[in-house]
This record gives sequence, C-alpha cells and structure tokens, in this order.
Amino acid sequence: MEAKAYVRNVRIAPRKVKILCDLIRGKDAGTAAAIIMNTPKAASEIMIKLLKSCVANAENNHNMDTDKLYISQVFVTPGPVMKRVMPRAQGRAFRILKRTSHITMVLAEKE
Repeated sequence: MEAKAYVRNVRIAPRKVKILCDLIRGKDAGTAAAIIMNTPKAASEIMIKLLKSCVANAENNHNMDTDKLYISQVFVTPGPVMKRVMPRAQGRAFRILKRTSHITMVLAEKE
C-alpha cells in the first residue's frame, strides 16, 4: 500500500528542490523529517509540510502504521514558468524566468 501527496505550482525552482529530494529519498519518515528540519535550504519549509501531509494521508486514508513508513519515491517536475521583463541599458529588455515546481512524495510501509 502506498500513500501519496502532491504540491503543485510552488514558486521555487526545481533544481533547488531536487537537492533536498535526493537527501531524503529512501529514508524512513522520522529520519527524513529530522534531515529536512536541519537543512538550511529554501525548500525545507515546503518539504516538511508535504511530508506531514503524506504521513497524515497514510495514517487516515490507508490505515498504515506511521512507524513503518519510508519515502519510496520523491521527485520534482517543472511547473509553468512565469516570464517577466527587466529593463536594461539603452532601451533593451532582458527576460527573467520565474520557475515553479510540482513536487510528489510517495510513502510505503516496510515489510
């Protein structure tokens, strides 16, 4: 049995979230929460909320034991990109890409 949680259109670049995803993949839920809380990254706040949501889904929707949960999958995909313009010298305009992310987390029970 698996429990999933998603967060969509988060206003953070996928490459910043991927660093944290690689740190917690395959770890049990308690260890992953400790790693996230002690990692000074911009994505930490988003990821801890997502982990808590996924644990709650596992406990309430699938009647899974929270002590046996581990992160079987966690990945980030790029969301829509907001395009903005920054005025530059001599009437030019440079494009700024404000990237967004879709993050997916899947928890499973250890046998």
